[in-house]
Parts: sequence; C-alpha cells; structure tokens
Amino acid sequence: MDFALPQHLPTLLEEMDAFIEAEIKPLEREHIQYFDHRREYARTDWENGGIPRREWEDLLDEMRRRADAAGWLRYGLPSRFGGRDGTNIDMAVIREHLAHKGLGLHNDLQDESSIVGNFPQVIMMDRFGTEAQKAEWIEAMLTGERSMAFGLTEPKHGSDATWLETRAVPDGDGWVIDGTKRWNTGVHRATHDLIFARTSGEPGQARGITAFLVPTDSPGFTVPYYWWTFNMPTDHGEVELKDVRVPADAVLGEVDRGLEVGQTFLHENRIRQAASSLGAAQHCIDRAVAYANSRNVFGKPLAVNQAVQWPLVELQTEAQMVRLLVYYAATELDRSHHMEVSDKVSMANYRANRLVCEAADRAMQVHGGVGYSRHEPFEHIYRHHRRYRITEGAEEIQIRRVAQRLFGFGKR
Repeated sequence: MDFALPQHLPTLLEEMDAFIEAEIKPLEREHIQYFDHRREYARTDWENGGIPRREWEDLLDEMRRRADAAGWLRYGLPSRFGGRDGTNIDMAVIREHLAHKGLGLHNDLQDESSIVGNFPQVIMMDRFGTEAQKAEWIEAMLTGERSMAFGLTEPKHGSDATWLETRAVPDGDGWVIDGTKRWNTGVHRATHDLIFARTSGEPGQARGITAFLVPTDSPGFTVPYYWWTFNMPTDHGEVELKDVRVPADAVLGEVDRGLEVGQTFLHENRIRQAASSLGAAQHCIDRAVAYANSRNVFGKPLAVNQAVQWPLVELQTEAQMVRLLVYYAATELDRSHHMEVSDKVSMANYRANRLVCEAADRAMQVHGGVGYSRHEPFEHIYRHHRRYRITEGAEEIQIRRVAQRLFGFGKR
C-alpha cells in the first residue's frame, strides 16, 4: 500500500502558504481585534440578536475576494466553474493543513470561511437545478451576489428529517408553505432559504419531501430570533413560515424527492470537516508539546513528567490513526461511489471531531491557567469544533451508519 500523497500536493501547499503570508496575514494584522483575545466580542453584534458584525463579515468577504483572484477559493470546484478540479484527497490534505496552522483569517472557524472554499450549494445546484436555475444561481453564489441558508431542521425534528412537520400545498401555479425551521445558518444575510417541506406521503417516509428556494424577503417569512450558541457570534436563525407563497420554479430538484437534494455533498463535506478537526487537533497537540518543553517547574522542564507526556502521546497516536483513516476515506471517495465508503467517512468524521475536543482540552490543561484564558486559542477551537459532534449528522448518527454496514442492517 502506498502511503505517499499525490506528488503535486507538497508544492501546492508551499504556494498556498506563500499566498497566505503575502496577501492574508497583512490583512489579518490590520484587524487583529478579530483574532486575539477580543475575537468573540469584536465579531459579535450583541445588540442585534448576536449576529456577526458587518465589519467582520466584510473582512471575510475581502479575504475570499483575494483568494478567488489568486485562484485558490474555487480550487475544489470543477473547472467549468472556474475551479481546479480538486479531488477529495486534495481537499482533505488542504483542509488539514490550513487548520493545523492555527487561528487566522486564512481559515476562520466561526463561519467556516477559508481561502479554499467549500461550496456544497454550488454542487447541489449543478446536480439538481434546471438550466435556468443554474444560470441564475451558480456564479451569483460564487461571487456572493446570492446566498442560500439551509432549512431542514425543525424544533421537534433534527436527525429524524423524514418526520418534519413543515408543509407545502399546491396553489395555482405555485405553492404555499407553512412551518417552522431551526438552525438556519447564515439566514441573517441570505437572499434565499432552502426550505424542505412535506408535499405528499406520511410522516417517516423519505419520499414526499420537496426542497424550495424561498426568498427571505417573502411575505410571511420571518426570523423571530437567533440562537445564541457556545461559540459566538451566531448566524443560526429560527425561521417561521406562514402562508409563504412561492412559484413553481422555486422547487429545486424533483417534487417529493427533496431529501436527495439535502444529502448532496454529504460525504464530501463530512470528510473535509474531519480533516479540519484533525488539523486543529494537531495544532493543539503541537502547542502543548512546545509549551511543555519550554516551561520549567520545580527546577525542570514540564515535559519530563510522565503525567504530561503520556496523554499527549495518546493524542498523537490517535491523530496519526485518524489521519490515515481520513486520507484513506478521501482517496476511496475519488475511486468509488460514495455509498461504498460511507461507513469509513462516518468513522473518520466522528473520531476526528472527538479528537479535536480532547486535544483542545488537554492543551488547556498543559498550559494551566493561561490555557484556559482567551489569550490562547484552545477555548475557541474547543467551542467551535464541539458543534461538529452534533451538526452534519450527530456522532450517534455516524456510529449508526457504521453499525448498519457492520451488522448488515442497511441490506434488510
């Protein structure tokens, strides 16, 4: 078995680092309040529902503009969209590399904004949109002219999406939608919300759910509040729909087959998320080791104590095992149908997301009081990555997927 990475990647990472140093780091230093101990407070509009301050998001927009101009932002997209046809193994290695560099404008955690973008909505539109929708949406999403929030989760239904209660009924040449959605990420600036509603069938059935592109300025579409979260600012809105009318061409994909739209890009997204968690975990481990070597206590380096060494050795061992699993799963995604390796993707995802939480916690412990402070990055890394054990399919859902393959439940 060949464990070597594709030959083009080391050079690619060097070029990426040079771009970060030349274009992104100077911009970051000009706005250091968003990256030092003030980061959460500087970024958050506390008097406006806790959403991100516009100045902070404008900075992220400028970062993405520079990355796009340099040919990095669309790297993972097909060349027909201005991308570089980046593979899943490419994206996994890149995402790990960027997260390993630590906190910064090059790869911000709070809203998953990176110089190498992740564009599930573009892939979704390419696979399921009509030609008219593609022309109207794809380039507009890449430039930021249009944006799409995601309205699947509901107050009573998270992972059990087939039981959602939002309904859409035909009305003339369109539809009328009623319901409530939770965790509509990015809806504070989104031009549209992708709302999933039952259009036929019974609760619990996968078929009978349809995806609708709903303009956020539609009459009856309201955001009563935003959920304040472990990591602030928040862009997770509660959305209410009361007699919201949309035309027939608001449907994305086929009527009654909307869950297929929602599942698009799922495995690719999970493996990239796992790679980011792995990179952040390695950053925490490296920082803890460096501190233990430099910190003298009771007349000797902290690192000579086995109570310090052994937990970090365990974490480093776990990181190496997860790295091999992430790379393997990403490589197989490039070779096979995604469902053939879905269990490996789930393994990598839930193990990497646990690992980064454990690594951030251990780095805090090794650093002592200063590690607990906001002057070190560990609390921010922990608070951000902790959500990955719930979002993108909770780790219990990931484990369930592995169990289905292991015990053959999926075949029954």
